[in-house]
Amino acid sequence: MQVVVLASGSKGNAALVEMDGTKLLIDAGISATRIKKALALRGLAPEELSGILVTHEHRDHIAGLTTLSKWYHLPIFGRRDTLAALSCAVKVPEQLLHPVEAAFPLDGVKVEGFSTSHDAADPTGWRITGSERFVLATDLGFVTSSVQEALEGADILMLEANYDQGMLEKGPYPWHLKRRIMSNRGHLSNSDAAWALARLKRRPGQVILAHLSEENNRPGIAEETVRKILHRQGMEVPLAVASQTEPLALATDSYMYQCS
Repeated sequence: MQVVVLASGSKGNAALVEMDGTKLLIDAGISATRIKKALALRGLAPEELSGILVTHEHRDHIAGLTTLSKWYHLPIFGRRDTLAALSCAVKVPEQLLHPVEAAFPLDGVKVEGFSTSHDAADPTGWRITGSERFVLATDLGFVTSSVQEALEGADILMLEANYDQGMLEKGPYPWHLKRRIMSNRGHLSNSDAAWALARLKRRPGQVILAHLSEENNRPGIAEETVRKILHRQGMEVPLAVASQTEPLALATDSYMYQCS
């Protein structure tokens, strides 16, 4: 399995997952041109994608969808309410939209959505299973029991670590925005991400900390916070931190990562 996080953060999100010959894009929150260039660096063309999975309709997850759909006519998968909200936000041909409510086969893998808690129409995390397993859970205010269950058994797990509690509380955001971020329908803090990992019965092979706030977090702080909590629980997991600007590439055969 190969995973490339093209971008992750409040300015745009997109991740490529390659497994068993199937190539999927999760979200398209950056420009189509940037996605095309990032794929080209890996020797891929957008036409090779089996489809695009959408987590929710916020602009930082769909900004490139209109152009991608116009250029390449790729199928777009998401929850019915998400796709309905999506059609109000961007112009995507209706025939490309495929509402899914249960697990479904897509080329060589099984794709499963699971509900997350966020202020969107019907936000979704994604679990892709073939010979290995990839799980993405970002943009969630807290980890429900169903989300916790969905995180189990991942060879690569991409999990939100949006903010440092102290930085957010002392930062410049107005109180209503701080309250929204910290709410059950907001975002996941570094420590909440760590405790979600600590509760896992099956240790993931590799964890990507994702969707970091530029204002209320730092990569070093996120990684240190998560690592310290896990260490106190007797758990060591390889950690990588996704970036807003630099692609992050991982492969399950080596569990090494690189920015390019």
